[in-house]
Amino acid sequence: MNITLLHIEECPSWEEAGERLERALAAAGHGDERVDIVLLNTPEEAGQYPFAGSPTILIDDVDLFPGAETTSSLACRVYRADGRLAGSPTQEQIVDALRYLPVPA
Repeated sequence: MNITLLHIEECPSWEEAGERLERALAAAGHGDERVDIVLLNTPEEAGQYPFAGSPTILIDDVDLFPGAETTSSLACRVYRADGRLAGSPTQEQIVDALRYLPVPA
């Protein structure tokens, strides 16, 4: 499984998203998986990924939270979490999204 966290330098939420992702992976039985963290510096770099704003979590090049429009703009992403808008998904939301992934043998 390829796990990628895409972010821009100006995004204040990417580090928290990364920490939540690591904890969620462990909780979902994927704690041994490596997370590639990719800093996007230009719109051209953002255009090379299904980027929907920072932070975007990809599993095998697919957005873990589909439905957001992809963009090449270096912009922050907004998630709905606990009935409000937030800069990253909650750990529980990530675990829920991961639960359909196969557990490594």
